[in-house]
Amino acid sequence: MEKQIVLALTIVLCHFALSSAIVGTATYYTDQITPSACYGYEDMGTMIAAASDVIWDNRTACGRNYRLTCTGPTINAGVSQPCTGASVVVKIVDYCPPGCRATFDLSQEAFSTIADLNAGKIEIDYVQV
Repeated sequence: MEKQIVLALTIVLCHFALSSAIVGTATYYTDQITPSACYGYEDMGTMIAAASDVIWDNRTACGRNYRLTCTGPTINAGVSQPCTGASVVVKIVDYCPPGCRATFDLSQEAFSTIADLNAGKIEIDYVQV
């Protein structure tokens, strides 16, 4: 009986975690010459991202971690199925200013973990972790 309760609870929690993901988009950048809006010239590794206005929240997004999962190509994607099947956790280190083409602008390394670079822009699900 106890195992059945644990199993039922696990299923409910997994369903809640999946249903709480937010839909967005991701692009990537290759140049890190300028200092980041959050950490200046401090090296924050390669699994990093710039946040668009959707999540920037007047700089409070700095340092937040998000798990992103590619869900498919955007309408104008260069690849019909860009997703690798993996997820990636990125830290917000910068701001993607107005006109940003996506919810997250990822480092090239982070983007390539979840999708083919040739896609350029992908649909994602994301959740703060």
